[in-house]
Amino acid sequence: MPECPPDHEENAFRRSLQRARTTTESAKKSILNPLGMRGVAVEAAFLATHVAMYPFGLVEDKYRHAEQRHTLEGLPPVQRGLIIGDVEAAGTPIILIHGIIDNHTVFAFLRRTLNRRGFGRVITLNYSPLSDDIPRVARRLKSLVEKVRRETGYERVHVIGHSMGGVVARYYVQCLGGDKRVHTLVTLGSPHAGTMPAYLVPHSVVKQMRPDSPIVKELDAPAPGCKTRMVAIWSDLDQMIIPKRNARIVHPDLNARNVFVRGVGHMSFPVDGRVVHEICTTLSQLDPDGSTLVRGTTSIGSSTARISEPVEQPAARRRAATSLGD
Repeated sequence: MPECPPDHEENAFRRSLQRARTTTESAKKSILNPLGMRGVAVEAAFLATHVAMYPFGLVEDKYRHAEQRHTLEGLPPVQRGLIIGDVEAAGTPIILIHGIIDNHTVFAFLRRTLNRRGFGRVITLNYSPLSDDIPRVARRLKSLVEKVRRETGYERVHVIGHSMGGVVARYYVQCLGGDKRVHTLVTLGSPHAGTMPAYLVPHSVVKQMRPDSPIVKELDAPAPGCKTRMVAIWSDLDQMIIPKRNARIVHPDLNARNVFVRGVGHMSFPVDGRVVHEICTTLSQLDPDGSTLVRGTTSIGSSTARISEPVEQPAARRRAATSLGD
């Protein structure tokens, strides 16, 4: 295959840089409002807490089976509506995958909430960006899924990926046959179409998240018959994904829904109440063909939660776009 001339690559980079500048201006507007300022404060507080917890995540997390609860006896009315009642949905294993410079402690709140809602099998996958790239972690995920299937007897699992973890999971689904094993994939602030800040870091793994990387091109390739339903949650306050819309899944062959949430920073996705509620609601709707993930345009939350960036999708590639209000 002939290589692109340098001037062509330079022009493409300049166009991407101009789009990044436009997105940055939009991000500034997102911050200068009450919900945006609240999001910045939450992001800062969570980062401080997470830094303190980070050393505990260097030790491989052990799988712990939480007791599944399917009775409402003894619970106050407020909590009764939060418990999942479907035995099969509650028992379906959930695998959590963190981002590039993180570990499983980022999911402490989400994991605890999933257990409280009745999901009994929640497992985390730890990896190191110093020794693992996206395809290698995806193969590790494949091995973990097969191990979980053997131990639990469940044919399919759910996967939740934060940041690069979502790209890893999607690579497993689309490129390694994971759609036969993953019922639902939820991604949180994942650079599905790449992110401009990746050009600033020469690390080999970070290069894989550039908009023009081979990994991004592989994920954009046809995926006919993909069985996994996907939910991509993205935000106007995500400082690591530029342009913000690159955290959406836009693919004609995928059963994907894109959920917009206002005022959530990149690290705060796993602790935001609206995001966690969306995850629990999605995973509680277990079906064999993904029909509960309705395509089209829907709205969740307040009517003021509008997407600030234009959604540039051809009609044939459009999937559901949802907004989560405050």
